[in-house]
Amino acid sequence: MTSISATALRKDIYNIIARANEDCSPIVITNTKGKGAVLVGEDEWAAIEETLYLMGIPGMAESLVEGRDDPVEDCVDESALEW
Repeated sequence: MTSISATALRKDIYNIIARANEDCSPIVITNTKGKGAVLVGEDEWAAIEETLYLMGIPGMAESLVEGRDDPVEDCVDESALEW
């Protein structure tokens, strides 16, 4: 994880925001007054929110693992589903 001071962030904020979105890697923003913050790209944040939502549904984690472990030939073809 990359770390940058708040002062350095202020000098180059637009490029740093672009880098957070391109690299999909969080950037730690440090300061001298205590705890800092973490900058994450918009897509990464959306993925984190989705994961937190799904993991908040009882039994969802187990269901996802079970589905992942099912052989592909046992799965229903997408074209057979009525959306």
